[in-house]
Amino acid sequence: MLTKRHLMAAGAALLVLGAAAAAQDSRPSATTAAPAGTRFITVASTTSTVDSGLFNHILPLFKAKAGIEVRVISQGTGQALDTGRRGDADVVFVHARAAEDKFVADGHGGPRRPVMYNDFVLIGPKSDPAGIKGSRDIVAALRAIQTMAAPFVSRGDRSGTHQAELALWRDAGIDLAVTRGSWYREIGQGMGAALNTAGGMNAYVLADRGTWLSFRNRGDLDILVEGDKRLFNQYGIMLVSPQRHAHVKQADAQAFIDWVVSPDGQKAIADYKVGGQQLFFPNATDSGA
Repeated sequence: MLTKRHLMAAGAALLVLGAAAAAQDSRPSATTAAPAGTRFITVASTTSTVDSGLFNHILPLFKAKAGIEVRVISQGTGQALDTGRRGDADVVFVHARAAEDKFVADGHGGPRRPVMYNDFVLIGPKSDPAGIKGSRDIVAALRAIQTMAAPFVSRGDRSGTHQAELALWRDAGIDLAVTRGSWYREIGQGMGAALNTAGGMNAYVLADRGTWLSFRNRGDLDILVEGDKRLFNQYGIMLVSPQRHAHVKQADAQAFIDWVVSPDGQKAIADYKVGGQQLFFPNATDSGA
């Protein structure tokens, strides 16, 4: 049987709930739209374009020309392509040709346009326990590391660098599923974290040259192997499919792609240097790249 006291308690509870609901309604939603007039696109891109400082150099130039802000999701290439597949970006800008071709073939975006290249380098401790310093043969170097069970850090994150590393182990005839041991450490993180880990462990690590040149916490690490043609590192850019994802900002995204591969965009890429060294080399006119 409801008493007066019960009814008063229920009424008080309803007042509290009503106030909470009103407070909830007054808070801005996490999905609140951007202010009217804001023009931006989202680019899912490999970590090296961010960690190297390249985007800090070229994106303000694009915004000044086109009035379009570029918001970057910095991920390993595999994750960036997954972001594109979900339609959570307008553009993908990555460096793993086979994965890029599959992205296009599966209808998730395209066409793929070549943008620029640099190369990978094998970083390691100056003490060089595997004795590979100065070699231009990356396959022989990896075999020496595995034979010595010298510490090696892998990104392990499905990035373009990780995919390139795995391909190089295969080229060396080394089956990591069989031969890997405590000497081989996968960290599942980006290039900066991999370099920091390698520094802490006095380990070897494969890195893109652009990130290495921009990396400040080098400690006892140095480039030990470079110059092998198998270390070539090509970047490509693609529009995410507006047919699959109607919210893709096709016009503005295409404007960014067109600028990146234009003479102005290519010059901006070529002009970016760290310590006087050019980090990326534009090659948008090379249709086979």
